[in-house]
Amino acid sequence: MSNAAWSAVTPYLESTRRVIAFDIAGFGSTPALPGGTPPTIPNLVDGLDRSIRELGLEIPVDLAGNSLGGTMALEAATRGIARTVVAISPACLWRKHGAAHVPIVFLGLRVMTAHLPGLLKTVVQNSCLRELALAVPISVGSRRTHPEDACRTVDDLARATSFEATFDSTRSPFSADAIAVPVTVAFGDRDWILTKGSRLKSALPSHARWVEKRGWGHSPMWVDPAGVAELILEGTRCEASQWGQTWV
Repeated sequence: MSNAAWSAVTPYLESTRRVIAFDIAGFGSTPALPGGTPPTIPNLVDGLDRSIRELGLEIPVDLAGNSLGGTMALEAATRGIARTVVAISPACLWRKHGAAHVPIVFLGLRVMTAHLPGLLKTVVQNSCLRELALAVPISVGSRRTHPEDACRTVDDLARATSFEATFDSTRSPFSADAIAVPVTVAFGDRDWILTKGSRLKSALPSHARWVEKRGWGHSPMWVDPAGVAELILEGTRCEASQWGQTWV
């Protein structure tokens, strides 16, 4: 998707935090990686690192991400870019590969958005049909997503210039058990994309905080924006006595 996926969450954060929502390279407003660079997780984080530095932000920063964005935030933590991480439904925490149905779901949705966008936009205008269409790839409760946001998702998927390449390049297992900074990992109990076999705790450091959220699907930002914001604020705040400095 694009940074619009966070549009319902950011108002809950902006009263106390400066919030910058990035598009992954090849999605939203961000062009694909240059020179045919494969969009692997390390290469995508290289692009994120450049964007952060171009904005003149002081590193490290607090990072929150969903799905592939969550895994990118974890990779950023291995490089000293992140001072805290909140990873919601991070991908690639599996032993060999993800669930067999995932390529069918996402590539099927990609085909629909690319070739039948008008039909899909008509479908998501209806709350019941929107729930049926988006419950698995996004979240149970998608009927509560505003129709304009659902249509924006259709456009984002249709216009993404690196969808297939990114999907193919980010299927290897991810492991970063040496991360030293505070990490919060959250999965929804109704996430049917990242099933139990895709949530390998040994892939991350033992101090990582693991949370299961009732009623959340894979991308819960539109379904429970206040709950997502609360999780982010909790995860990006830690005890100064434990970590040696104050986080804000």
